[in-house]
Amino acid sequence: MKRYNLGQTKLRKRRRRDDPMREFDRLPPQLRHWLAYAALPWRPRSVRRAYDRALAQTGDPTYALAELERLQTVKLTKDAPFGLQ
Repeated sequence: MKRYNLGQTKLRKRRRRDDPMREFDRLPPQLRHWLAYAALPWRPRSVRRAYDRALAQTGDPTYALAELERLQTVKLTKDAPFGLQ
């Protein structure tokens, strides 16, 4: 069986260096739990970055998770249709 779509372009194939599931597995347990039930489809890398930033500011993991909730709420509010805020 021929695969006609492969090799028909001069563009090089891009290989992903990161593995989202591996990044998810490396997250702390409380952050993995938060991400599993998040309302938005966060990438593990962006959640880790936001969490680390919030943890550096507050020094408390509970407050850092609350900051992630706040960020998510802000994002959801921006995306909500008018009148549903």
